[in-house]
Amino acid sequence: MNTTITTNRFVLLSKKGMKELRKTIAQLTHERESIIRGLREIDKSSSRDNRLDRIERLERLEATETELAEKKSILERARLMPTHSERLKVAIGSVVDLIDQHGRLVRYTLVDSLEANPSDGRISIASPLGKNLLGKTVHDIVEWGNGLKQSQFRLVKIG
Repeated sequence: MNTTITTNRFVLLSKKGMKELRKTIAQLTHERESIIRGLREIDKSSSRDNRLDRIERLERLEATETELAEKKSILERARLMPTHSERLKVAIGSVVDLIDQHGRLVRYTLVDSLEANPSDGRISIASPLGKNLLGKTVHDIVEWGNGLKQSQFRLVKIG
């Protein structure tokens, strides 16, 4: 399962979401250190041509440190979402199997927008389909549309 729930006190993440968050923090930390090393090299030279490069690196450093602080704040409040082998109703964290009008089976995991990635099968609970799935049970028909086209799915499994 791959989900996130945000509350005032903590954030519930799936195992995959937690792993991705830690990976992002490691990448940002590495990037921060690289920028700092580059600044030290610029400071060692006395060339005036390096002023613009130094300013650009300082701006990158500030943006990186801001993003790093945000991610660390999320990690400090992060907790693994409890797993449920079977659910009776669709909720955040549910993995759902749907069959479309043509008999094709699709699988989605309902997640918070922080983790949403439709190409990876993770849809936000704030998306039109995500909103319509919440609270549904097996065998329910789920209808949703993007304004131009209406689609129907039959919910066949909730995990």
